[in-house]
Amino acid sequence: MTPYSLAFYMDVVTTGEVLGAGPAASPERVTEVLGADYAENVCGRYAMFRDHGLVEFHWQRASGAHPWSGHHSTLQVHRLAHPQGRAAVSPVLRARYGRFAPRLRFGKLRRLLDRRGVPLMEIPEIPANAPYFRTFLQPASRVAVSVVGARGGHGATERLRVGDVYSVHAPLSAAEVALRTGGTVLRGMRQAP
Repeated sequence: MTPYSLAFYMDVVTTGEVLGAGPAASPERVTEVLGADYAENVCGRYAMFRDHGLVEFHWQRASGAHPWSGHHSTLQVHRLAHPQGRAAVSPVLRARYGRFAPRLRFGKLRRLLDRRGVPLMEIPEIPANAPYFRTFLQPASRVAVSVVGARGGHGATERLRVGDVYSVHAPLSAAEVALRTGGTVLRGMRQAP
């Protein structure tokens, strides 16, 4: 087991999944994997997310009569830097990966991923977040890693240092990448299922 649960982050960036549950997983599948200890937030009849602390899964549906369809998942890594950050890690993740450090250094994560043959490529940040954040994409898994790029900006970065991972998001669509890169879809990037 890699110290400070770097293995967990490496698994998510490499596969786009949390313990085998990908962004398209049903609410039932996510509960099966992460347990029933979550806060559910329903936004009207068409959007919902479940907050498992460190991990969030989001769903959409066309109408109240349709089933929920997985939209994306996010690791809210910045929550670990909060004084009660340990509570953000579910017992399921702790049992599998061990102790989670309050901060995740991007440089260390990137070096370990490079050794595994899992490259991360920087893509332009959306203007509202620049220069406070930088985004790195793993094209095969379509996972985006958001890193603190400068002090200031978003209030949650006050507990983080420049170079700390803020969040990990899956999937980043080919359309979003093309929008950020001026129409270029990165070679090796999988299209949406």
